Amino acid sequence: MASRASGAMLWTRVLRPLLFRLPAETAHHVAFGGLRLALALAPLRALCARACVPKDPALRVSAFGRELASPIGLAAGFDKNAEGFRQLAALGFGFVEIGTVTPRPQEGNLKPRLFRLPADRALVNRMGFNGRGTDVAVDGLRRRRGEVVGANVGKNKDTPEERAVDDYVAATRALAPLADYVAVNVSSPNTPGLRDLQAVERLEPILVAVRAAAEGKPVVLKIAPDLSDDDVDAVADLALKLSLDGIVATNTTIARTGLATPPPEVEAVGAGGLSGAPLRDRSLAVLRRLRAKVGDELLLIAAGGVSDADDAWARIKAGATLVQVYTTFVYGGPCTASQLASGVAARARAEGFERVADAVGTAP
Repeated sequence: MASRASGAMLWTRVLRPLLFRLPAETAHHVAFGGLRLALALAPLRALCARACVPKDPALRVSAFGRELASPIGLAAGFDKNAEGFRQLAALGFGFVEIGTVTPRPQEGNLKPRLFRLPADRALVNRMGFNGRGTDVAVDGLRRRRGEVVGANVGKNKDTPEERAVDDYVAATRALAPLADYVAVNVSSPNTPGLRDLQAVERLEPILVAVRAAAEGKPVVLKIAPDLSDDDVDAVADLALKLSLDGIVATNTTIARTGLATPPPEVEAVGAGGLSGAPLRDRSLAVLRRLRAKVGDELLLIAAGGVSDADDAWARIKAGATLVQVYTTFVYGGPCTASQLASGVAARARAEGFERVADAVGTAP
């Protein structure tokens, strides 16, 4: 506990202020590169894991055919190319979702394309699925040594919408054999036309093809918070019809309402997906709606606006078996996963639950 407290203090007082002097994308590369270097050697990763990976049996949860040490995971977007999931797992994340991975390498959108809104503990990104493609991700996943890793897949920007299914199938065929699950991303706002694929008539052939290509590996669907309630219901019905394994709720939003950041600063940032604390209410509402539709039949993974243990606990009680963070990790630093996990375990015990998993879906 003392080492975690000192690590959190170092992050808050020294490392974060230094990193936040850099442009957001540069800071990401510096921080992620430093983490990969610092924990490149197995003995150092083992020391870190002893300090950070939860040992509390109340946190253990079954998902994707695996036993996870914690329900707190890292969302896609941080480790795009499967370069550092082993180091991230050593920080205490129960699972790590790599990607989004496209079949072919692509540069993504023009820079700058990642921005901080500190007053809102939020980020805006229009990265555009920048990444090194499936070949590099496959090489990274071959180095797995027991970590629980999902592969988030998408289509290349220059692939026509009518050929989108080909890209999803190609990425799934490459990555599914080496991952614990596949997440289908049709909800990023930064690839033109991608969100149109959430319409059920376009989505169904993609999901059918991905399930076949995954050859038995679990398949989950990541949806946008900007869907109407009727569209959320339609997607839930489709997921049940196709016997998907789960839904991730939610991706980033294109909305800009209710921000503490002054409007001129928000306008200066421009287009992109907003992540972080401002998504809390809508992402929770989508999760609750999904739970009402699918009950226990599908695994629900909560993402978007999970800023602290109270948020994570609310998602679990609303029906999420697993909880993902991204922006909170950027602001909260290396101790984020272990802090959230211990906070969730404490809340479970305070409410009389022997295990966190026993609380899933218990909110009225």
